[in-house]
Amino acid sequence: MAAAIRAVLVIVLSRSLCVVLALAAAAALAATDDAPPPAATPAGPLSLTLAQQDAVGIRIERPLPLRAPVEIEAFGTVLDPVTLVSDLGRMESTRAAAAAAGADATRLEHLYREDQQASLKTWQAAQAQSAESGAQARAAELAFRLQWGPLAAWSPAARATLLSALTDARQLLLRADAPGHAFGSAIGQRALLEVDGTQVAARVLGALPRIDAQTQSAGWLLQLERAPPGLGPGARVRVRLQGAAATGLLVPAASLLYAAEGAYVYRRVNAAGAGTFSYAAAAVRPVARVGGAWLVEGLAGDDQVVVQGAGVLWSLQGINSFSAAEEEHD
Repeated sequence: MAAAIRAVLVIVLSRSLCVVLALAAAAALAATDDAPPPAATPAGPLSLTLAQQDAVGIRIERPLPLRAPVEIEAFGTVLDPVTLVSDLGRMESTRAAAAAAGADATRLEHLYREDQQASLKTWQAAQAQSAESGAQARAAELAFRLQWGPLAAWSPAARATLLSALTDARQLLLRADAPGHAFGSAIGQRALLEVDGTQVAARVLGALPRIDAQTQSAGWLLQLERAPPGLGPGARVRVRLQGAAATGLLVPAASLLYAAEGAYVYRRVNAAGAGTFSYAAAAVRPVARVGGAWLVEGLAGDDQVVVQGAGVLWSLQGINSFSAAEEEHD
């Protein structure tokens, strides 16, 4: 009898517990339906009080107007001077052979026309030899111009001086390839090479007409007048060329942030109230890197740009992006 009573009590308590749980679930569902939806990420300006601005380290500056050369990233390959000597020797030898063949053809023509001491067949053979030698000389000259570009316009004395410096390893020649840049791009006369963590200055001699088969890019011939030890033919180095000058406004790299829509900065748009300031994102186009700053377009000279604390504003506004300063340390 006692066992039957206990079983009945268990059933009653279980049903009561189920009713309580069902009522609690219904109440929670009703509360959820009445509650407002979660707040969306603010898309408009972000307001901060002066105390908040100081606490998070927000610093404002106006961008600086600047005209600076655009930096072009390139890859340099140290050229083998043996190839230069071979190509130059081929051009000079074929040129001399063409001159000799032409003179011989002229001599036999005079002999044939004046006193018949040369036969017509001999003269014609000399003419054919002169034509062939001339074609070989033009081919060698064209190949040298395509391979060595500006050196084809140098005088024999200047080329001899360069060969002497290359032979003594006092100077080096490099080919700098810049993928994505056209052959006609304007390039400055100076370049910087990064060799074992150090920067070495080089001189840009001119463009190389022959396109690199692997990179399919334009190339420039560089002269390194003081070659560092251990840098020999075939070595690959990073090169920074100077493109045409661009005009824009200079902002620190820490000001730039990147999102799916592109680069932007934060700027102070107005005073939201007494002791309160508003900040909004402004789209910009980076033009060139200048030291620890960027030359950008899309700002006005009187804009108040956030140069310190842009990452804090990003985190407060919840924009899914990362700063240019963080990118430098990746």
